[in-house]
Amino acid sequence: MPIQQLKEFLDEANVEYMSLTHPPAFTAQELAHHVKIAGDKVVKTVIIELDGKMAMLVMPATWRVRWNSLSNILDTDFVDLADEQTFADRFPDCEVGAMPPFGNLFGMTVYCSESLTEQPELAFAAGSHTETLHMNTRDFLNLVQPVVLNRGFTKPGGRKPAWLLKTCHSHEEEPGQRVSGMA
Repeated sequence: MPIQQLKEFLDEANVEYMSLTHPPAFTAQELAHHVKIAGDKVVKTVIIELDGKMAMLVMPATWRVRWNSLSNILDTDFVDLADEQTFADRFPDCEVGAMPPFGNLFGMTVYCSESLTEQPELAFAAGSHTETLHMNTRDFLNLVQPVVLNRGFTKPGGRKPAWLLKTCHSHEEEPGQRVSGMA
């Protein structure tokens, strides 16, 4: 869905939004920097494979996925980050990595972090690395109707899972090497 089609969809729904043009942003954090919006108000769109089916996760740009917790809350044996090559054709005319968080328009179930729903407004890549849409969160939720999850995500600086702490302390790091959790 090219950006013009997304704008037409929002216009037909009588939703107010603001379009912002900026230098290329390839991460949600860069987008937040370019449009001078707090990272918690910028939506990060993550495509996952959920028991063999594609689905979309949307969360604040500053948050990360907790894969074990997400698997538990979704009651599934398999949840993994989808390979870009696998889903690129699902988002025609969108630049890879700039998919708007409207998975419902692409035939995908959308799972949303509860923390994102608490923001009054949000911003997201609109199919391009140089254009962002900014809109009311309530309107987004009404149009997308995501499944809201209260677990499966972690805020930076938050408590690390016990298994990760054990892993970090039980391995001695070599110079120049870091042990990190899944993000």
